[in-house]
Amino acid sequence: MTATFEPIIGRYLRLELLGRPHRLYVEEAGRGTPLLCLHTAGADGRQYRALMNDARITARHRVIAFDMPWHGKSSPPEGWHEEEYQLTLAHYTEMILTVMEALALERPILIGCSIGGRIALHLALEHSERFRAIIGLQAGAHVDPYYDLNFLHRSDVHGGEVCGAIVSGLVGPDAPEAERWETLWHYMQGGPGVFKGDLYFYKIDGDIRERVSDIDTSRCPLFLLSGEYDYSCTPEETLAVGRSIAGCEVTIMKGLGHFPMSENASAFLTYLLPVLAKIEG
Repeated sequence: MTATFEPIIGRYLRLELLGRPHRLYVEEAGRGTPLLCLHTAGADGRQYRALMNDARITARHRVIAFDMPWHGKSSPPEGWHEEEYQLTLAHYTEMILTVMEALALERPILIGCSIGGRIALHLALEHSERFRAIIGLQAGAHVDPYYDLNFLHRSDVHGGEVCGAIVSGLVGPDAPEAERWETLWHYMQGGPGVFKGDLYFYKIDGDIRERVSDIDTSRCPLFLLSGEYDYSCTPEETLAVGRSIAGCEVTIMKGLGHFPMSENASAFLTYLLPVLAKIEG
């Protein structure tokens, strides 16, 4: 096998975020319309590796993914050991807009999955003028609790393994073995309490049920893509959100689960590419 480099460039961005200095890890590939990718709870930007390696996308898009603070290769801010990590709606929104400004992204296409899909709905509602289009993956307006979050950060439980175990059932049955286990590995590497802290936004602070119908798709096109095998953001939940938003386009992706871009990239791209073509058209 000949050694080759992938076309992905990774760099560290130093910036002030939420009033504190941060060192944020950012990966990108391609040129053209910015496509800003938001990873799921407890994981990192590696989930979008397939988009950055697909010439059909990178020929027309500058694909960008950053690891949120506390995630992946982005360290927590100084003094992290004296606080509990907890992601809020206000902080998540400010983080995304600050990164966009730092990278000089003018009206990018936004794509986010799970918590990234939830914040995508908030951005479509509150900041639609900042985006060319918004794509929500597994983007439900809320989620009903189905396990005790306290198990995600206990001294007698292996945090990485329990995170991987919890999300393992969210991967679609058709996922290739290698991609399934790489997706789970990303979760097994998460820092103590980070997945739990992200789910504060997902389960509590980010609930948008009462406001989601106010999204105006004439200001920013909204596309929802959800895998059919997902008990966190079910197809029924996605369809209900779509019905409540005039002009929203919804697609249920056959055979896919909660991590479509990571667990089964080739199948996911058959759904994503037509959406990107429609946005560009």
